[in-house]
Amino acid sequence: MKPPYARSAVPGVGRLGLIEPTAPEELDSLGWSNLDGVELLWALSRAANADLALRTLVRLQEGLGAGWTELDSALRSDQRLRGRLFGLIGASSAFGDHLVADPSSWKLLAGDMTLPSKGELTRRLLACVGAVPEAGPNASPMLHRAVLTGPEAIAALRKCYRDQLMVLAAADLAPTVENEPVVPYQTVGHQLSDMADAALTAALAVAVTVVCPDEPCPVRIAVIAMGKCGARELNYVSDVDVVFVAEPSNAVASRIAGEMMRIGSSAFFEVDAALRPEGKRGELVRTLESHVAYYKRWAKTWEFQALLKARPMTGDVELGRQYTDALGPMVWAAAEREDFVPEVQAMRRRVEASVPPELRERELKLGRGSLRDVEFAVQLLQLVHGRADTSLRVMSTIDALTALAAGGYVGREDAANLTASYEFLRLLEHRLQLQKLKRTHTLPSPEDEEALRWLARAAHMRPDGRHDALGVLNAEIKRNSHRVRRLHAKLFYRPLLESVARIDKEALRLSPDAAVRQLAALGYSAPQNALGHLTALTSGASRKGRIQALLLPTLLEWLGDTPDPDAGLLAYRRLSDALVNATWFLRLLRDEASVAQRLMTVLGSSAYIPDLLIKAPDVIRLLADGPSGPRLLEPHPEDVARGILSSSARYVEPIRAVGAARSLRRYELARVASADILGMLDVPQVCRALSSVWAAVLNAALAAVIRASETDLGGPAPATFAVIGMGRLGGNELGYGSDADVLFVCEPRPGVDETQAVKWANLIGDRVRTLLGAPSTDPPLVVDTGLRPEGRSGPLVRTLASYEAYYAQWAQSWEVQALLRAHTVAGDEELGLRFLKMIDKTRYPKGGVSDQAVQEIRRIKARVDSERLPRGADPATHTKLGRGGLADIEWTVQLIQLRHAHEVPSLHNTSTLETLDAIGAAELLSETDIELLRDAWLTATKARNALVLVRGKPTDQLPGPGKVLSAVAQVAGSPDGDPNEFLDNYLRITRRAKAVVQRVFGGV
Repeated sequence: MKPPYARSAVPGVGRLGLIEPTAPEELDSLGWSNLDGVELLWALSRAANADLALRTLVRLQEGLGAGWTELDSALRSDQRLRGRLFGLIGASSAFGDHLVADPSSWKLLAGDMTLPSKGELTRRLLACVGAVPEAGPNASPMLHRAVLTGPEAIAALRKCYRDQLMVLAAADLAPTVENEPVVPYQTVGHQLSDMADAALTAALAVAVTVVCPDEPCPVRIAVIAMGKCGARELNYVSDVDVVFVAEPSNAVASRIAGEMMRIGSSAFFEVDAALRPEGKRGELVRTLESHVAYYKRWAKTWEFQALLKARPMTGDVELGRQYTDALGPMVWAAAEREDFVPEVQAMRRRVEASVPPELRERELKLGRGSLRDVEFAVQLLQLVHGRADTSLRVMSTIDALTALAAGGYVGREDAANLTASYEFLRLLEHRLQLQKLKRTHTLPSPEDEEALRWLARAAHMRPDGRHDALGVLNAEIKRNSHRVRRLHAKLFYRPLLESVARIDKEALRLSPDAAVRQLAALGYSAPQNALGHLTALTSGASRKGRIQALLLPTLLEWLGDTPDPDAGLLAYRRLSDALVNATWFLRLLRDEASVAQRLMTVLGSSAYIPDLLIKAPDVIRLLADGPSGPRLLEPHPEDVARGILSSSARYVEPIRAVGAARSLRRYELARVASADILGMLDVPQVCRALSSVWAAVLNAALAAVIRASETDLGGPAPATFAVIGMGRLGGNELGYGSDADVLFVCEPRPGVDETQAVKWANLIGDRVRTLLGAPSTDPPLVVDTGLRPEGRSGPLVRTLASYEAYYAQWAQSWEVQALLRAHTVAGDEELGLRFLKMIDKTRYPKGGVSDQAVQEIRRIKARVDSERLPRGADPATHTKLGRGGLADIEWTVQLIQLRHAHEVPSLHNTSTLETLDAIGAAELLSETDIELLRDAWLTATKARNALVLVRGKPTDQLPGPGKVLSAVAQVAGSPDGDPNEFLDNYLRITRRAKAVVQRVFGGV
């Protein structure tokens, strides 16, 4: 609440924005508390921070002494001075301190103040150190020599530079207080860049004098401005990026460059040469030939992107022009590089990830809807089209947007809106930096209303009838940030669609060649095909075509971030064609942005899912969020299994019953795989869901075949029948590419001949296997009975008594080991339970397995490793049989079970992960060993599942570096989707696990 100013003679002074208790006394000390000072007070009230301005005026009065009368008189008579001075000291405590340090410098702001030209700025800064052009027969006409050096030169340069900066800031801030003309954003950027050029020209003069005090400079040296300075769009407080080129490049040139950087960083701003070849590790100065050789052979895409803004700044300008002429053609060929798209995408991800989540909405430079979004998009379009269109070879962001709009690469309205938002965000950035002359890009916290209110006033925000200045600021920040993010998506794709669809008859359209170039740069490896898909999706004058044209800019951007945008776009077209009569489909994508984004992620990541979605499109509805979270996670495996059984039970014919089960399986596979790709399910959850579906389908098929058989027999079946899951099915750990390993067991009903019962059971088992294995476009349903007694040469189905007799007399080591994962999955539960109890004495033998059996298991494992690994496979990256892969972990766990399960009941478990927990609880292995084995199993399983999702078919071998590995890395959840990091992590984890396997399983 503002205090009453009882001592003031000015009515309404409590409404002047002065909230400090000392304000009345300060006004009295200035002599502004009478009616003669009303005009001054109202001007003061319009400063961004009236109290700060008032305090600074009091300090100025003390510093000026008798000279205050002159300033007071000038303020009363010169409206422009009032606007400049009050605007400056109300927005910037740093410039207030500068004025107090030299009170007479207020005169720089009086009268018909004009912004000096670059030549005048250079003259003033050179003059403050007494610099004159080099003289003598060997002198360089491009260089100057200074009289002042050392601390005196730095102090003089700092004072002169800060004075010129103050003049610009005062002109920029004056509209806050008085109705002065607003200084355009581009004028501010140009002026700041010209000041930087002049400042470093003076710093170079001092450096030449220091390094070569008694003779002409023996080298030609050019300073190249990069980044915002190169583009002449510099901030008030910013690093100035430079690159040095010299002839010859020797110790003298390096010393001059280093001295210039030291002086510039001390007097003006941080001078940064990190954009030079090889970055901070590279030589500070190179010859032109050395620069050209580096960029031809070693430079990365981002380095060519940086060269977009390279501009000769000072020093030997002719040498600087030779530098830009030599490297310019390489810049415009960068988009043709093979690694262009992945490098640009990786750089974009790194930029976004560098901002802490809590600051992303407040970060003007790097956050969402920020300056970098605009600059990144504009520069990418320049690189894509600049080789063919020289009009795009401009440096500043605003000029580039204008050129892109003129060429039809960006819509005119979009370019205008993006320009306005860019300038608004730059205005806020400038005001934040002016406050204390500190480099910052972060908005004040929403809780700090006072800081935000100051920013609103400093940025010329005024109440609009509905909101005060703070409300207007918040609304504008939100509006512009959203607009940048939305236009960032449209920037690439809207012109593409205007080229293939008649959205706007007046709009400029990209040529076919330009459209293909743009699609190629966005990550489409077959841009001609992609253009055909866009044409097909938006063709015709139908409502669906118009909706597609509105949706596709955003959909294409999301697809561009996926591992395979070409396949994703084709899948989206196929899905759209299949759902052409489903009115809900496009409406859902239009109204639910999260559904559209998730669908594009799934389609562009997986060859496994699109066909499933075409046949089970209702899964797309599950991509939405429900009241309690993602709807993809709502069905529970038990509910899904019951649904499959009840749905198939409605049909009498086994083929139709299995068809119903297949349909629900298809739906469930699409749901689970989509949730997996979107990172909503962990590995154990995926395995449990897939195992539950497999068991339910087996149950449904078995029940349907038995029902049909009983109908044919005219009575009950002659035997009970159970399906025992083995391998990963028994362990509840199936992957997408896993077969179902099973045993079939039967038990004759009382009074039924065993031979007849077994014959019937074999027919049932064979019928189930045939029905499920029938050709289909769905992921296969292979029922594998190879683990039965006597292998594939033995009978398909045995009675319980036959199994018991066989295992008691003939069971081999590998068969005993296989029984460790036996678990009932379908059929008669009572018979299945009796089977499990019967085999317990075989798989959990009293006293554990013998040493001979252990040696046999090790021998078999060695044989498996040598004979079953496919020819040409890399054992380091084979997820199943490779080093530290699934087989290594599972055989190690099973050997521990065979040795200790008779005395540790918790080891009676078919799950690898749960058994590992039991092994750790029983202290049979150290906690470290348990973690290494668990991590390896989870990592290998995740990679194996990702391989199936990406390639659409079962495979166990991780690919070498390339597109597929990048896709697997992204689907497997590698940070930033970096394939190298993913592969390194996989090799590290499995290598450590292998050491445990060798010690525990191999006895090494």
